[in-house]
Amino acid sequence: MMQGVLGVTDIWTYVIGTVAIVLLPGPNSLFVLSVAARRGVGAGYRAAGGVFLGDAVLMVLSAAGVASLLRAYPPLFLVIKYAGAAYLCWVGLNMLRAAWRRRRAEEPAAAEAPIGRPFRKALVISLMNPKAILFFVSFFIQFVDPGYAYPALSFLILGLIAQLCSALYLTALIFSGSYLAAQFRRRRLLARAGTTAIGALFVAFGAKLATATL
Repeated sequence: MMQGVLGVTDIWTYVIGTVAIVLLPGPNSLFVLSVAARRGVGAGYRAAGGVFLGDAVLMVLSAAGVASLLRAYPPLFLVIKYAGAAYLCWVGLNMLRAAWRRRRAEEPAAAEAPIGRPFRKALVISLMNPKAILFFVSFFIQFVDPGYAYPALSFLILGLIAQLCSALYLTALIFSGSYLAAQFRRRRLLARAGTTAIGALFVAFGAKLATATL
């Protein structure tokens, strides 16, 4: 039986829950898709690398007891929550502003919203992603047997499963984004609409994070 092996309890429930959570739309996946659509597969994987690192940091913090700390000191969670909400809204507003400028300029050079450094921006978005924060604070830690002698090994197994699910999903999004890139190059109106929609979703994710609770 897999249950209880290496300090991981009910591993199949964790796998199913992780897959379901990964497939839910969120800032990480949306940003990787948008980068791949505008900059290609290579840039998409650089953004995905930022997501992997950000998730790894959240996993380590969760394993180190930060989840319990956030529960014990709600004001600390509020600081993280509002900082993350502000950053996601800022990213979204920048995208909306780029789409508006593109519409006014009607120039191919204006067709790309500012991405900056995909890896670094994806890392920050990952660290402030409401879905990721709530996953690692509320869901991730529930599958470690507190009586197991080597909890770090249990967290490592759970982390590898989460990263594998994320890698497969982001890879699918990156290659989907490459197809969208070809469409955007041919249809500037479609590119404007896509950037506007993504910017609006980032603002919505920021609002969602601002109202998230532990």
